[in-house]
Amino acid sequence: MHQRLHTGKQLYSCSECGKSFTALSNFLKHQRSHTGEKPFSCSECGKCFAYNSSLAEHQRIHTGEKPYSCSNCGKCFTTQSNLLRHQRTYTECKKCFSQKSNLNKHLRSHTGDKPLSCSECGKCYTQKSDLVKHLRTHTGEKPYSCPECGKCFSQKSRLTEHLRTHTGEKPYSCSECGKCFSQKSRLTEHLRIHTGERPFLCPKCGKCFSQKSCLRNHVRTHAVEKPYSCSECGRCFAQRSTLVYHLKTHRGEKPFSCPECKKCYSHKSHLMEHLRTHTPGPS
Repeated sequence: MHQRLHTGKQLYSCSECGKSFTALSNFLKHQRSHTGEKPFSCSECGKCFAYNSSLAEHQRIHTGEKPYSCSNCGKCFTTQSNLLRHQRTYTECKKCFSQKSNLNKHLRSHTGDKPLSCSECGKCYTQKSDLVKHLRTHTGEKPYSCPECGKCFSQKSRLTEHLRTHTGEKPYSCSECGKCFSQKSRLTEHLRIHTGERPFLCPKCGKCFSQKSCLRNHVRTHAVEKPYSCSECGRCFAQRSTLVYHLKTHRGEKPFSCPECKKCYSHKSHLMEHLRTHTPGPS
Protein backbone atom coordinates (compact mmCIF):
# COMPACT_ATOMS: atom_id res chain seq x y z
CA MET A 1 0.00 0.00 0.00
CA HIS A 2 2.87 2.39 0.91
CA GLN A 3 4.48 1.94 -2.53
CA ARG A 4 1.36 3.37 -4.21
CA LEU A 5 2.34 6.78 -2.79
CA HIS A 6 5.51 6.63 -4.93
CA THR A 7 4.03 5.02 -8.04
CA GLY A 8 0.97 7.30 -8.02
CA LYS A 9 -1.27 4.30 -8.71
CA GLN A 10 -4.86 5.11 -7.67
CA LEU A 11 -7.01 2.02 -7.24
CA TYR A 12 -10.23 3.35 -5.68
CA SER A 13 -12.23 5.91 -7.66
CA CYS A 14 -15.47 7.58 -6.45
CA SER A 15 -18.33 7.14 -8.92
CA GLU A 16 -20.03 10.29 -7.57
CA CYS A 17 -17.28 12.90 -7.96
CA GLY A 18 -14.39 11.05 -9.62
CA LYS A 19 -11.95 11.60 -6.76
CA SER A 20 -9.42 8.73 -6.41
CA PHE A 21 -7.77 7.13 -3.39
CA THR A 22 -4.81 4.80 -2.88
CA ALA A 23 -6.18 3.31 0.39
CA LEU A 24 -9.53 1.56 0.74
CA SER A 25 -10.08 3.04 4.24
CA ASN A 26 -9.80 6.60 2.88
CA PHE A 27 -12.12 5.74 -0.01
CA LEU A 28 -14.76 4.37 2.41
CA LYS A 29 -14.50 7.49 4.61
CA HIS A 30 -14.95 9.69 1.56
CA GLN A 31 -18.10 7.83 0.51
CA ARG A 32 -19.83 9.05 3.68
CA SER A 33 -19.64 12.64 2.34
CA HIS A 34 -22.07 11.52 -0.39
CA THR A 35 -24.23 9.04 1.52
CA GLY A 36 -24.56 11.16 4.67
CA GLU A 37 -23.81 8.09 6.80
CA LYS A 38 -22.77 8.93 10.39
CA PRO A 39 -21.89 5.66 12.14
CA PHE A 40 -20.13 7.19 15.18
CA SER A 41 -22.44 8.45 17.97
CA CYS A 42 -21.67 10.28 21.21
CA SER A 43 -22.60 8.25 24.31
CA GLU A 44 -23.28 11.48 26.25
CA CYS A 45 -25.68 13.39 23.97
CA GLY A 46 -26.36 11.03 21.04
CA LYS A 47 -24.95 13.37 18.36
CA CYS A 48 -23.65 11.41 15.33
CA PHE A 49 -20.54 11.88 13.21
CA ALA A 50 -19.20 10.55 9.92
CA TYR A 51 -15.67 10.12 11.25
CA ASN A 52 -14.25 8.71 14.47
CA SER A 53 -11.83 11.66 14.71
CA SER A 54 -14.78 14.12 14.64
CA LEU A 55 -16.45 12.17 17.46
CA ALA A 56 -13.21 12.29 19.49
CA GLU A 57 -13.05 16.10 19.08
CA HIS A 58 -16.71 16.45 20.04
CA GLN A 59 -16.36 14.36 23.20
CA ARG A 60 -13.88 16.90 24.58
CA ILE A 61 -16.85 19.27 25.04
CA HIS A 62 -18.14 16.82 27.63
CA THR A 63 -14.81 15.86 29.21
CA GLY A 64 -13.29 19.37 29.16
CA GLU A 65 -10.07 17.96 27.74
CA LYS A 66 -7.88 20.51 25.92
CA PRO A 67 -4.81 18.63 24.63
CA TYR A 68 -3.45 21.38 22.33
CA SER A 69 -1.54 24.16 24.13
CA CYS A 70 0.02 27.38 22.80
CA SER A 71 3.80 27.57 23.33
CA ASN A 72 3.59 31.38 23.55
CA CYS A 73 0.95 31.93 26.23
CA GLY A 74 0.07 28.44 27.49
CA LYS A 75 -3.60 28.69 26.51
CA CYS A 76 -5.16 25.29 25.75
CA PHE A 77 -7.61 24.22 23.03
CA THR A 78 -9.84 21.24 22.30
CA THR A 79 -8.82 21.01 18.62
CA GLN A 80 -5.64 21.60 16.67
CA SER A 81 -7.48 23.88 14.23
CA ASN A 82 -8.46 26.22 17.10
CA LEU A 83 -4.84 26.27 18.30
CA LEU A 84 -3.59 27.17 14.80
CA ARG A 85 -6.22 29.94 14.54
CA HIS A 86 -5.05 31.29 17.90
CA GLN A 87 -1.36 31.16 16.94
CA ARG A 88 -2.04 33.25 13.83
CA THR A 89 -2.94 36.15 16.13
CA TYR A 90 0.76 36.48 17.04
CA THR A 91 1.53 37.55 13.48
CA GLU A 92 -1.69 39.55 12.84
CA CYS A 93 -0.60 43.15 13.44
CA LYS A 94 3.06 43.02 14.58
CA LYS A 95 2.31 45.41 17.48
CA CYS A 96 4.97 45.18 20.20
CA PHE A 97 4.66 45.27 23.97
CA SER A 98 7.16 45.63 26.84
CA GLN A 99 5.22 43.24 29.08
CA LYS A 100 3.78 39.82 28.28
CA SER A 101 0.62 40.63 30.27
CA ASN A 102 -0.10 43.57 27.94
CA LEU A 103 0.46 41.35 24.88
CA ASN A 104 -2.00 38.80 26.26
CA LYS A 105 -4.59 41.55 26.81
CA HIS A 106 -4.04 42.83 23.26
CA LEU A 107 -4.37 39.35 21.75
CA ARG A 108 -7.98 39.23 22.95
CA SER A 109 -8.80 41.93 20.40
CA HIS A 110 -7.89 39.35 17.72
CA THR A 111 -9.33 36.23 19.32
CA GLY A 112 -12.50 37.83 20.71
CA ASP A 113 -11.79 36.14 24.05
CA LYS A 114 -13.75 37.80 26.92
CA PRO A 115 -12.68 36.09 30.15
CA LEU A 116 -13.97 38.78 32.55
CA SER A 117 -17.68 38.65 33.37
CA CYS A 118 -19.98 40.94 35.38
CA SER A 119 -21.33 39.23 38.51
CA GLU A 120 -24.55 41.27 38.24
CA CYS A 121 -25.68 40.66 34.65
CA GLY A 122 -23.14 38.23 33.15
CA LYS A 123 -21.90 40.60 30.42
CA CYS A 124 -18.32 39.74 29.40
CA TYR A 125 -15.27 41.91 28.67
CA THR A 126 -11.74 41.47 27.33
CA GLN A 127 -10.09 43.89 29.78
CA LYS A 128 -10.50 44.58 33.50
CA SER A 129 -10.71 48.35 32.92
CA ASP A 130 -13.80 47.86 30.71
CA LEU A 131 -15.41 45.65 33.35
CA VAL A 132 -14.72 48.26 36.05
CA LYS A 133 -16.41 50.94 33.90
CA HIS A 134 -19.39 48.68 33.32
CA LEU A 135 -19.81 47.85 37.03
CA ARG A 136 -20.52 51.53 37.70
CA THR A 137 -23.79 51.17 35.78
CA HIS A 138 -24.88 48.82 38.59
CA THR A 139 -23.32 50.64 41.57
CA GLY A 140 -24.16 54.16 40.37
CA GLU A 141 -20.61 55.28 41.20
CA LYS A 142 -19.56 58.53 39.48
CA PRO A 143 -15.96 59.28 40.48
CA TYR A 144 -15.25 62.02 37.92
CA SER A 145 -16.59 65.48 38.84
CA CYS A 146 -16.59 68.71 36.86
CA PRO A 147 -14.54 71.46 38.56
CA GLU A 148 -16.82 74.09 37.01
CA CYS A 149 -20.32 72.94 37.97
CA GLY A 150 -19.78 69.85 40.15
CA LYS A 151 -21.65 67.47 37.84
CA CYS A 152 -20.37 63.89 38.21
CA PHE A 153 -19.70 61.18 35.63
CA SER A 154 -19.02 57.45 35.70
CA GLN A 155 -16.38 57.65 32.94
CA LYS A 156 -13.50 60.07 32.39
CA SER A 157 -14.35 60.34 28.67
CA ARG A 158 -17.85 61.59 29.58
CA LEU A 159 -16.31 64.28 31.84
CA THR A 160 -13.97 65.34 29.01
CA GLU A 161 -16.96 65.73 26.68
CA HIS A 162 -18.90 67.66 29.32
CA LEU A 163 -16.03 70.11 29.99
CA ARG A 164 -16.38 71.33 26.42
CA THR A 165 -19.79 72.78 27.30
CA HIS A 166 -17.86 75.18 29.59
CA THR A 167 -14.87 75.85 27.34
CA GLY A 168 -16.86 76.01 24.09
CA GLU A 169 -14.29 73.74 22.45
CA LYS A 170 -15.58 71.95 19.34
CA PRO A 171 -12.74 69.77 17.98
CA TYR A 172 -14.81 67.73 15.50
CA SER A 173 -15.55 69.51 12.22
CA CYS A 174 -17.63 68.44 9.22
CA SER A 175 -15.57 68.08 6.04
CA GLU A 176 -18.63 68.96 3.96
CA CYS A 177 -19.89 72.21 5.51
CA GLY A 178 -17.34 73.07 8.21
CA LYS A 179 -19.80 72.91 11.13
CA CYS A 180 -18.06 71.97 14.38
CA PHE A 181 -19.11 69.74 17.24
CA SER A 182 -17.96 69.07 20.80
CA GLN A 183 -18.60 65.32 20.53
CA LYS A 184 -17.61 62.86 17.82
CA SER A 185 -21.03 61.16 18.07
CA ARG A 186 -22.72 64.46 17.21
CA LEU A 187 -20.50 64.83 14.12
CA THR A 188 -21.39 61.26 13.08
CA GLU A 189 -25.11 62.09 13.38
CA HIS A 190 -24.64 65.36 11.46
CA LEU A 191 -22.77 63.70 8.57
CA ARG A 192 -25.91 61.68 7.81
CA ILE A 193 -27.55 64.94 6.66
CA HIS A 194 -25.00 65.01 3.83
CA THR A 195 -24.88 61.28 3.10
CA GLY A 196 -28.61 60.68 3.50
CA GLU A 197 -27.80 57.58 5.55
CA ARG A 198 -30.64 56.32 7.77
CA PRO A 199 -29.32 53.24 9.59
CA PHE A 200 -32.07 52.91 12.20
CA LEU A 201 -34.97 50.82 10.89
CA CYS A 202 -38.42 50.54 12.50
CA PRO A 203 -39.24 46.83 12.89
CA LYS A 204 -42.96 47.58 12.67
CA CYS A 205 -43.32 49.63 9.47
CA GLY A 206 -39.82 49.69 7.92
CA LYS A 207 -39.43 53.48 8.18
CA CYS A 208 -35.79 54.54 8.54
CA PHE A 209 -34.20 57.26 10.68
CA SER A 210 -30.82 58.96 10.86
CA GLN A 211 -30.79 59.01 14.67
CA LYS A 212 -31.56 56.31 17.21
CA SER A 213 -33.49 58.80 19.37
CA CYS A 214 -35.81 59.57 16.43
CA LEU A 215 -36.46 55.85 15.94
CA ARG A 216 -37.19 55.49 19.67
CA ASN A 217 -39.75 58.30 19.51
CA HIS A 218 -41.29 56.86 16.35
CA VAL A 219 -41.65 53.35 17.80
CA ARG A 220 -43.91 54.78 20.52
CA THR A 221 -46.42 55.76 17.82
CA HIS A 222 -46.94 52.04 17.20
CA ALA A 223 -47.14 51.18 20.89
CA VAL A 224 -49.84 52.08 23.41
CA GLU A 225 -47.10 53.52 25.66
CA LYS A 226 -47.41 57.27 26.27
CA PRO A 227 -45.02 58.01 29.13
CA TYR A 228 -45.28 61.83 29.09
CA SER A 229 -48.38 63.22 30.85
CA CYS A 230 -49.56 66.81 31.18
CA SER A 231 -49.68 67.99 34.81
CA GLU A 232 -52.49 70.41 33.93
CA CYS A 233 -55.07 68.21 32.18
CA GLY A 234 -53.62 64.67 32.42
CA ARG A 235 -53.38 64.18 28.66
CA CYS A 236 -50.61 61.74 27.71
CA PHE A 237 -48.12 61.84 24.87
CA ALA A 238 -45.67 59.40 23.28
CA GLN A 239 -42.94 62.04 22.88
CA ARG A 240 -41.60 64.65 25.29
CA SER A 241 -41.39 67.26 22.53
CA THR A 242 -45.14 66.85 21.88
CA LEU A 243 -45.86 67.40 25.59
CA VAL A 244 -43.75 70.58 25.61
CA TYR A 245 -45.66 71.73 22.52
CA HIS A 246 -48.98 70.99 24.30
CA LEU A 247 -48.07 72.78 27.57
CA LYS A 248 -47.96 76.10 25.72
CA THR A 249 -51.73 75.91 25.33
CA HIS A 250 -52.08 76.04 29.15
CA ARG A 251 -49.47 78.71 29.80
CA GLY A 252 -50.70 81.04 27.10
CA GLU A 253 -47.09 81.27 25.97
CA LYS A 254 -46.69 82.70 22.45
CA PRO A 255 -42.98 82.83 21.62
CA PHE A 256 -43.38 83.00 17.82
CA SER A 257 -44.08 86.50 16.50
CA CYS A 258 -44.78 87.74 12.98
CA PRO A 259 -42.09 90.15 11.72
CA GLU A 260 -44.73 91.96 9.61
CA CYS A 261 -47.58 92.65 12.05
CA LYS A 262 -46.10 91.47 15.38
CA LYS A 263 -48.96 89.01 15.94
CA CYS A 264 -47.85 86.17 18.27
CA TYR A 265 -48.43 82.44 18.21
CA SER A 266 -47.81 79.55 20.59
CA HIS A 267 -46.65 77.18 17.83
CA LYS A 268 -44.23 77.77 14.97
CA SER A 269 -46.51 75.94 12.52
CA HIS A 270 -49.29 78.46 13.26
CA LEU A 271 -46.91 81.35 12.58
CA MET A 272 -45.88 79.78 9.26
CA GLU A 273 -49.55 79.52 8.25
CA HIS A 274 -50.10 83.16 9.21
CA LEU A 275 -47.09 84.40 7.21
CA ARG A 276 -48.79 83.21 4.05
CA THR A 277 -51.45 85.90 4.55
CA HIS A 278 -48.73 88.51 4.03
CA THR A 279 -47.36 86.81 0.92
CA PRO A 280 -49.17 88.09 -2.20
CA GLY A 281 -50.81 85.34 -4.26
CA PRO A 282 -50.32 84.91 -8.02
CA SER A 283 -51.88 87.74 -10.08
